[in-house]
Amino acid sequence: MGITAELAGTSPDSAEAISARGLTKRFGDFTAVDGINFDVPRGQVFGFLGPNGSGKSTTIRMLTGSLEATGGRAVVLGEDVLAHPARVQRRIGYMSQKFTLFKDLTVEENLRFYAGVYGLSAGQYADQRAYVLQMADLVGREKELTANLSVGWQRRLALGTATIHSPELLFLDEPTSGVDPVARRQFWDLLYDLANRGVTLFVTTHYMEEASHCNQLVFIYGGRLVAEGTPQQIREQATGQRILEVTVANPDAALELIGNLPEVVDAYLSAATVHAVLDAHTDDRAVAGSLSSALQSQGYREVSVVPVEPTIDDVFVSLVSSQRATPSYRRMRRSRRRPQPRRKAE
Repeated sequence: MGITAELAGTSPDSAEAISARGLTKRFGDFTAVDGINFDVPRGQVFGFLGPNGSGKSTTIRMLTGSLEATGGRAVVLGEDVLAHPARVQRRIGYMSQKFTLFKDLTVEENLRFYAGVYGLSAGQYADQRAYVLQMADLVGREKELTANLSVGWQRRLALGTATIHSPELLFLDEPTSGVDPVARRQFWDLLYDLANRGVTLFVTTHYMEEASHCNQLVFIYGGRLVAEGTPQQIREQATGQRILEVTVANPDAALELIGNLPEVVDAYLSAATVHAVLDAHTDDRAVAGSLSSALQSQGYREVSVVPVEPTIDDVFVSLVSSQRATPSYRRMRRSRRRPQPRRKAE
């Protein structure tokens, strides 16, 4: 990936579904998206990853033409979406992180409403209705109130309404937020089905484990792109790290003790374990022994410390830590601070 062509040369038949150059959004003195550049090849699952507040949703709103950019350019499906959003909006789908369904309507009524929004004919609606109900496994539940569906089923229905007009490009803004792990896996099966049909998927998420489902990844933090590549390339960026996975009865309480060991560069919770980051030249076996002894001396009886390969989670924590250490990031954080009102003297 990377900057391979000027936007002026992009055509409707170009290999990129999206090309962004210098894309910027400011809200007053606050820069939410800071001059980002990236390409999204057609027919791929593109992961736009980052923690909450990193600029993901702002970017996706600019790319869908629902938010005016402060600077830069963006071509979506061969059209300048910042200048002519209406030219692409009927060719794209958008599933917001917030529920866009009418919960007081039935499944059928929600589908019919969105078919009307996109101007589907009766024949087109009949075909797409059958596909959506089958895809979302909602056959037989057409008359059920949307409010009575579980969160996972509501997400399936929302995906159906976002794709009822057969979009070429689908934006999914944290589509599995609030969904349990089993429903999340089932939802990704639906996304794979869409990708196999040739739909380009632009997925924002703060669930790092979902990154492995994507063909290409971009990491955004503080409004800036900090890494890009395939999942394998992203993992290879952490080859200099050594990670020890520590399993103890109370990982939250053990975290500070582990992080204070002189050999440990960083420590953080990873699911029900603690990941301890070591310098590339550190003897991880020796540190594992001393770490285990230190924990046992503090009353942790059952301790397991084993070396593991860095995950994308580990890479992202490393990237965030390195960004926080830069002078430019510290200046940005100071600029974001709001002055607190003075308290009146008692």
